[in-house]
Amino acid sequence: MKYKCIPVILLLLLCSFFSFANNVGQHKKDDADMNGMVLEAETGRPIKDVNITAYNNTKKEKITTSSANGGFTLTDLKPGVYRFVFEKEGFEKVIREKIILKLNDAYQLNVQMAEEANIFDMMPSPLRFSSE
Repeated sequence: MKYKCIPVILLLLLCSFFSFANNVGQHKKDDADMNGMVLEAETGRPIKDVNITAYNNTKKEKITTSSANGGFTLTDLKPGVYRFVFEKEGFEKVIREKIILKLNDAYQLNVQMAEEANIFDMMPSPLRFSSE
């Protein structure tokens, strides 16, 4: 009778071990993560080197830069209401406000940026020729 319990005990120990092994390295976080892509509005191509700033209650919380594939990640953000500002020379600034980040959540925010309009194209030429 004693030996019939051994396989059951071994099975329970084995299940406990695998459950423990799967949870190693996984800890409960007290923050939120934000990731996403920055794309060119007209072509849909990724934009690299975009500066992304996260503001929490008007305070600069985190800053990052988009990668060559347009991706970005902001980790360890405190829960709260955020404003995200996307800036790159030659592109119009994009602001996303009232983004609510909750504890232990990951969020994705994809943004399209338009190229800045060339103001010189809209102004009359200083070398204006007249037929008078």
